[in-house]
Amino acid sequence: MSAPAPVPLSDWASATAHGRLYIHATGVALDGQGVLIRGASGSGKSRLALELMTLGADLIADDGLWIDTGEAPGSAPFLERPDTATDTIESRGVGLLRAGSICGRAPLALAVDLDLAEPARLPPRRMVTTGEAERALILGAGHPTLAPAIVHMIRHGRAEP
Repeated sequence: MSAPAPVPLSDWASATAHGRLYIHATGVALDGQGVLIRGASGSGKSRLALELMTLGADLIADDGLWIDTGEAPGSAPFLERPDTATDTIESRGVGLLRAGSICGRAPLALAVDLDLAEPARLPPRRMVTTGEAERALILGAGHPTLAPAIVHMIRHGRAEP
């Protein structure tokens, strides 16, 4: 099975400025590694981030963040907290919760797309790209154990299927 073509992060951007992309997404840092969580309104971005935060992640930003695409050859893309971001995260039906620990910037390690469900039990390697740099992509809609799987993947990696 051949790997699917990487998804350009620029496809998800709603704005660009000075080598950065603005994406309607939520970001957390786990063990210093950035996790980008994107999806339509109501798809569960904040819920997944909150679950990851209870498992040790720090909030970068809820519902909008910048990606420094790392335009210099060999440089990594970074998730960046917007200047206007608050120190809260939304919990539907509960309200705005104080986030606790905040991280301003973290290298992008993983992107999660909550708009799409993974059809394969053992999926092919899916990737996002900023041009030169490629990072792992998980199609996460409806995944019942997504948060602990992400924590484990960030800490221990993923084997080839």
